[in-house]
Amino acid sequence: MNLLEKLDGLEARYEEVTTLITDPSVIADQQRFVKLTREYKDLGDIMAIRKRYIACLDAIKEAKDIIANESDSEMKEMAREQLNENEPMLPALEEEIKIALVPKDPEDAKNIEMEIRAGTGGDEACLFAGDLFRMYKAFCESKGWNLSVTDVSEGAVGGYKEIDFAVSGDGVYGIMKYESGVHRVQRVPVTESNGRMQTSAATVAVLPEADPFEVNINEGEIKWDTFRSSGAGGQNVNKVESGVRARYMWKNPNTGEVEEILIECTETRDQPKNKERALARLRTYIYDREHQKYLDDIASRRKTLVSTGDRSAKIRTYNFPQGRVTDHRIGYTTHDLQGFLGGDIQAMIDALIVAENAERMKEAEL
Repeated sequence: MNLLEKLDGLEARYEEVTTLITDPSVIADQQRFVKLTREYKDLGDIMAIRKRYIACLDAIKEAKDIIANESDSEMKEMAREQLNENEPMLPALEEEIKIALVPKDPEDAKNIEMEIRAGTGGDEACLFAGDLFRMYKAFCESKGWNLSVTDVSEGAVGGYKEIDFAVSGDGVYGIMKYESGVHRVQRVPVTESNGRMQTSAATVAVLPEADPFEVNINEGEIKWDTFRSSGAGGQNVNKVESGVRARYMWKNPNTGEVEEILIECTETRDQPKNKERALARLRTYIYDREHQKYLDDIASRRKTLVSTGDRSAKIRTYNFPQGRVTDHRIGYTTHDLQGFLGGDIQAMIDALIVAENAERMKEAEL
């Protein structure tokens, strides 16, 4: 089957989805409506490429017909120009179509919950976790995304033992999912008096935010506690019990095991808002655990783990003496360490996206 036949097959589905999303019974079923709306957008993008591809093929065919059959030299010259303009466009359009035809991860459009935890390396690991947070914060600002810290545990000499934050914007998970894993730093710590180089680590987890209807939580079984927050925010923080803690007993459908989940939120001075955000984090946590089986299935089918799989895998090294950052999954290195830590990480992510798309095209036999 050639590319055009594959695209023609999708046209009928696009028309069907276009009709379905205006159907009142579909609109009433929120879960189905959201899925179909996403499919409509994805198919709409493919149809737009199809239109450009057909126009390009038609222009080439028309130009060749004129060159072969027309006697007017001026017409032939115009046809040659048309041919020279359109023929080079064809391979790029075909590549664009192949990437568009690769089944998208349905999570890619979602907002995320992220957590950065200091790993091996004591105080230096906490400082590195702080560096990573500032890097992501700067990157999110450059993308126009909204970042809000939901929970934080500061290190003794700076940085963070752990910091949790939410990021919302356009297609956040599809870009940030590549950051999950262990990040290593090699440098002489400010805490090291003898000037010896040390290797420390921090773990980054990127979780797609769960939609309310994707996770079944019995809210009546959540045990809520309130407490006084500590840390920045003025005297009000310590006087008012605005911090909330949710305890929930959850049975893992994949393993049958029951575990207690504990979620705390001290993000705002408003207790109802903290409760709402703690509930969102609880949903995301459960969704992530239930969803891990799906991620493991994908990872087991792939020869390389570009964006999913083992969170304990060392994915990247930040080497200060050599001023370089290396991603071990694809062997990509940049020598602009300071720029990278300043939030200039898009080129690295682009390289990871290209590697994953190549892998998925191979899988889809495109």
